[in-house]
Amino acid sequence: MAVIERRVRYESELDPSFAREVIALSGSPALLSCIQCGTCSSACPLSLYMDYTPRRIMAMVREGFKHEVLRSLTIWLCASCYACTVECPKQIPITDVMYALKRYAIREGVYPPRFPIPVLARLFYETVRRRGRFTESSTVLKLYLRTMPLRILGLIPTGWGLLRRGRFPLRPEGIRDRQGLRRVLQIVERREVAT
Repeated sequence: MAVIERRVRYESELDPSFAREVIALSGSPALLSCIQCGTCSSACPLSLYMDYTPRRIMAMVREGFKHEVLRSLTIWLCASCYACTVECPKQIPITDVMYALKRYAIREGVYPPRFPIPVLARLFYETVRRRGRFTESSTVLKLYLRTMPLRILGLIPTGWGLLRRGRFPLRPEGIRDRQGLRRVLQIVERREVAT
């Protein structure tokens, strides 16, 4: 579990635009209607392992604790099970907010080093952007090399078995209209930068 930095924050240290940015990125203006009931935290199967509960993350986002929220493990431990969203009495799409926070942290380059989830998200996007398709074999190899290089040795027997059965392609697959896909992704990227 991550060590939580406990110190008093002054209002001048907070980012008042953070909530607006997260709302724009997630498309969830309902975030501002959170009543801090804690239902999301009690519904979350992983809140026990989080440094901040989902309820607390919602409050911190609204109040502008950008530094703490983006550096927390909570946003990376979210399993996207939607239990919090389903149970929320104010119908706040909390899972969408968590996704937006992940994207924000990746964009800002603020995430735990060697933590596989943000590295996998970046690798997935880069692979799809370049080839138009996601190739598991090369992405898994790159993920392990970037996050857990010594553990890759333990995967050799599994990889060999998959390779023998034709389930582990060595040549990356692609799509025909890569240029069209790149144009679409550029439009999305420009729109995201504008928000």
